[in-house]
Amino acid sequence: MGFFVFLPLVLPLTAWPVARLAESHLHPRTATRLLTAVAVVMAVCSTLCLGLLMVVGTAQLPGNPLPDAWSDPEVRSAVPHDGVAGRLAIPALAAVTTACALSLRRHRRVVRAARRALYGLRGSSVAVLPDDTAYAYAVPGGGRRTGERRPGRIAVTTALLSGLTSAERRALFAHERAHLAARHHRHLLAVRLAARANPFLRPLRTAVLYTAERWADEEAAGAVGDRRTVARAIGKAALLSGGAPATTLPALTTSGPVPRRVAALLSPAPAQRDWPSAFTSAGLAAWGAAAGAVASAMSSANSAVSLFLVLWTATPL
Repeated sequence: MGFFVFLPLVLPLTAWPVARLAESHLHPRTATRLLTAVAVVMAVCSTLCLGLLMVVGTAQLPGNPLPDAWSDPEVRSAVPHDGVAGRLAIPALAAVTTACALSLRRHRRVVRAARRALYGLRGSSVAVLPDDTAYAYAVPGGGRRTGERRPGRIAVTTALLSGLTSAERRALFAHERAHLAARHHRHLLAVRLAARANPFLRPLRTAVLYTAERWADEEAAGAVGDRRTVARAIGKAALLSGGAPATTLPALTTSGPVPRRVAALLSPAPAQRDWPSAFTSAGLAAWGAAAGAVASAMSSANSAVSLFLVLWTATPL
């Protein structure tokens, strides 16, 4: 196996070109789903690889509770510099576990606080907050009160509503409803945890932040029937919320690069088909991005599984 056992740790470096190609040439819906899946697979493989490296590197230490066969020279030869790699994997795995746990805890705390803040407000799906700061966000459904599951809701402030026309308000609500319907908070949480597990996956997280917003933009444009109205609503909302704190609700809100989103809305709508034809330049780039993402994920999984099988074979019955 040699140095191939380290592939799950370094192959996420391919995330940058894959993310750029996917967000530029794939439909936002497809790009969001593809990049999220790839990020999760690579993060799981790299974390599993860290765990297996730690096992191989520490199995020969005296007093460990691991099977003696795991410290055999044949097993250790599968990992170059097994002692160094194993000892380095211990703090790395601890850091990954801590970072993911803190991110998950923060996400849950913010979501619960948002649900509690909106619970007593009137309105079935939209809650208007009397606030001089302009912002809006979608609160995913969940939690139970009196035995019933609460649906997702949209929170918007009076400051933001007062700066938009009626058509732009419809575009804003359609955008936020698209976030709720597609459960974008799950995609964003998944890529956030993946980036915590392996910093090389941060380009995928950034790309998903953008493609999820573009997905909601296109859904809003279809619901309103006017792409320019949605573009104006996005631009005005960005200008009005310029003084809002960037960390209002980090677990719920996304914005993405507004100029790119507006420019995309002022351009023709992307093809409804998820995958463009391979006989066009855009199609070649899109299929290349997908093939590269799948190949990287499969290589990472193969290396992690191979190392696991080495340990499994050496385990006494």
